[in-house]
Amino acid sequence: MSLIVQKYGGSSLADAESIKRVAKRIVETRKAGNEVVVVVSAMGDTTDELLDLANEVTPLATGRELDMLLTAGERISMALLAMAIKSLGQEARSYTGSQAGLITDAKHGSARIVDVSPTRVRAALDGGAIAIVAGFQGFNRGTGDITTLGRGGSDTTAVALAAALKADVCEIYTDVDGIFTADPRVVPNARKIDRITSEEMLELAAAGAKVLYIRAVEYARRHGVTLHVRSSFNNNEGTLVVNPKEGESVEEPIISGVAADLSEAKITVIGVPDVPGKAAQIFTLVAATDANIDMIVQNVSTAATGLADISFTLPKSEGARVLKALDDDKRLVGFHSLQYDDQIGKLALVGAGMRTNAGVSAKLFTALFEAGINIEMISTSEIRISVVTRADTINEAVRVVHSAFGLDGEEVAKVHGGTGR
Repeated sequence: MSLIVQKYGGSSLADAESIKRVAKRIVETRKAGNEVVVVVSAMGDTTDELLDLANEVTPLATGRELDMLLTAGERISMALLAMAIKSLGQEARSYTGSQAGLITDAKHGSARIVDVSPTRVRAALDGGAIAIVAGFQGFNRGTGDITTLGRGGSDTTAVALAAALKADVCEIYTDVDGIFTADPRVVPNARKIDRITSEEMLELAAAGAKVLYIRAVEYARRHGVTLHVRSSFNNNEGTLVVNPKEGESVEEPIISGVAADLSEAKITVIGVPDVPGKAAQIFTLVAATDANIDMIVQNVSTAATGLADISFTLPKSEGARVLKALDDDKRLVGFHSLQYDDQIGKLALVGAGMRTNAGVSAKLFTALFEAGINIEMISTSEIRISVVTRADTINEAVRVVHSAFGLDGEEVAKVHGGTGR
């Protein structure tokens, strides 16, 4: 008997008929002789609707009360799904994150999992039941409060339970047939990838590929969880995200995929004295805001001025507080001014085969040049090249780069829902 953890996103649970369809799939998995744990997101756009409602009541809601509100969406999904499964003749028990043993730190809105003790989930399985767990939420022992895990929280919940229960596989169900060489909404003839390493998936997720969130991929890689990303709208095989064992030979394509991200902004600190310690001062101030920095570029100072400019990218949602923190200590650091640009897009080219193949950078830059797309920043790792360009050219950039590296397929990829989650 295999133990399978399945996670269903909001588009897969959008309405009553969708919930019935998902329940039928879960029951079929159980009847095939498997133990089944299911993690659910909120139905459709429930989370966004709850956030809008909170903003109508007050724009100053506390993190604690927002978490209490937002976790209601997943509790609705878990209860309805359990009802649908029972109507098909199978026993099902639903659990909140805290009941399922998801213990987190105390940071509301973006808590991190610190322990998983799925005692009640294991008991349900031992009793022959299907366990349904509300994703995206946990519990802090110190404060006694409910917490939420932030973006991709349901994916992370599913992976954490799979690791704790030693599941054979963690299936992530979405509205596309797997992981593609690019977003099929941007590149209609993107090809489905049958197998990808967790290392490559980490880079794609970090670069904006939304089919899997980076925290879930990190957790799966750290705990050796195999992920299977597939569609909840058909029975097709999806994409396996694997953790190759040491010494195992895995055929690695030169390029696995292209990802794009429009959620970042760029801050440029202009006229920074080019002396030791100034960059440390700037990024110490940034770190104090808890902002996540992505790409960093510093130009070479001119001998005449002795000044340099430092640019970095970060999520748009964190831009205002970082600008304020830097401006408050402008005299201490000694820079001239700040520039903020939220009309940028980031494109990333990812492939483990880059390590052993020359000419990837040249082909990338040539493709963008021939399309008339200007590059503003460049960052690289062993298996990734990222560039920043204008937001209004990013989709065209993805398409031309995708074609330049021969990633186009012959068929149009089908998107069953509309969100990719």
